[in-house]
Amino acid sequence: MASGESFYVTTPIFYVNDVPHIGHAYAEVAADVLARWHRQRGDDTWFLTGTDEHGQKIMRSAVANNMQPQQWADKLVDEAWRPMLQTLNLSNDDFIRTTEERHETRVQKFLTQLNDAGFIYEDEFEALYCVGCEEFKPDSEIVDGEGQYEGQKVCAIHSKPMELLKERNYFFKLSALQQPLLDYYEANPDFIQPTSARNEVISFVQSGLHDLSISRTSFDWGIKVPWDESHIVYVWVDALLNYFTAIGYGDGDGQFERRWPGHHIVGKDILRFHAVIWPAMLLAMKIEPPKRVFATGWLLVGGEKMSKSKLTGIPPQEITDTFGSDAFRYYFMRAIHLGQDGSFSWEDLSARYHAELANGFGNLASRVISMVKKYFDGEIPADVQRHVDDDAIFEIARTSIHDSEEAIDRFAVDQAIAAIWKLVDALNLFITDQQPWVLAKDESNRERLAAVLATAVRGLGVLAVLLNPITPLATEKLWAAIGGEGALSEIAPTEALEWRSNGRVSDLASLFPRIEQE
Repeated sequence: MASGESFYVTTPIFYVNDVPHIGHAYAEVAADVLARWHRQRGDDTWFLTGTDEHGQKIMRSAVANNMQPQQWADKLVDEAWRPMLQTLNLSNDDFIRTTEERHETRVQKFLTQLNDAGFIYEDEFEALYCVGCEEFKPDSEIVDGEGQYEGQKVCAIHSKPMELLKERNYFFKLSALQQPLLDYYEANPDFIQPTSARNEVISFVQSGLHDLSISRTSFDWGIKVPWDESHIVYVWVDALLNYFTAIGYGDGDGQFERRWPGHHIVGKDILRFHAVIWPAMLLAMKIEPPKRVFATGWLLVGGEKMSKSKLTGIPPQEITDTFGSDAFRYYFMRAIHLGQDGSFSWEDLSARYHAELANGFGNLASRVISMVKKYFDGEIPADVQRHVDDDAIFEIARTSIHDSEEAIDRFAVDQAIAAIWKLVDALNLFITDQQPWVLAKDESNRERLAAVLATAVRGLGVLAVLLNPITPLATEKLWAAIGGEGALSEIAPTEALEWRSNGRVSDLASLFPRIEQE
């Protein structure tokens, strides 16, 4: 049943200067889990992802590979970025590319309106520019180089020398929005999350904002400024507007109004663009800023941030080829708290796969279904006499539903899974304590055996509903095996205990087979 609530969630759009790694995939899966959960609630959900294809960094990557920028972007999107959607089993509703006409024309429309509103002017300036960040760096992010870069000024994020650029550009009056931004942060304390990210942004804005250069003339790979085609639009302004252009900004067909405002999941290294520049542009246009900007932490491998140059950029398929997409999704959502840095290791992945998925969840489902088939010829016992132990399982299920729902609203996906796993653990303990294989030996225990297995099957259905946004392939198999009626993806988590069955179980292949590793 539709809730009438709108839920628009976005990932960053990713640079196509290289192929995706698990750091990109982590953000994609987080957004997908949230989108799937909200769809199950009946919310009017829209999940957007895509690629950022303009700017100097892309142009240089293309040249380095002896290709034109558009050819390079097309190749990376077709061969790497779109395939990742299937690799991760994502349910995105749209995939925006900043080289698409729908994006370019709407960017020009927005900038024309911003210019007409008096927030853009032309001026000349000189500053240090980091190509990796695609940004003129503030003094706080410029450091002295070491080693081969000794004597040079380098970017604090990329540790590479910056370029001194002198251009005559168009500027956005960002400084004029300093107080309106601070007022907005105060009035909307949940706008920037987590709290550490909010505090960082407020401190940055309080230190003083400078007007933002929003055009370039030193290269030509980008969207032309509509009133001066000798300039192209600064890549970050171009990129931020994807959240508008993908939902029809300025089209007048009602889709933009239906979707906006949205929720942005971003890496903490691009927080300032999303929590300062983006809302400032919107406040200037008297448009409501996004509901939430949520900054993820860094994904660390061997104690270091993901990096292709340091060979820590693991492609998602290296994991999914062995463990499958469900395990990938579960692991990164369970092992890492969204909003904090997290570490990946093959050992931890394998340990969680076998202990939690294969033995904890998968084996539970197999055992229960096998016993229903063995002791009741596949018919799920009905009209049973419930015992206090059965009632305890139902109460744990209600708590899991409540706590996971509450956690999802906070974007605390790991805590939602932890709440659900209390039911997994409770059902495993319930089966161990009730010993249905012992009850089956004495016909006088037939009613108790029926109640135990009916309770266990009811619990499996709750797990299928709650875990569907996280492990959709496994839960669909489980749903079919317990005779679930209706589309699993349309059953609201709050109604998980009331799921309906056709009354019979069927064969269930191992949801998470054991994996032998060298």
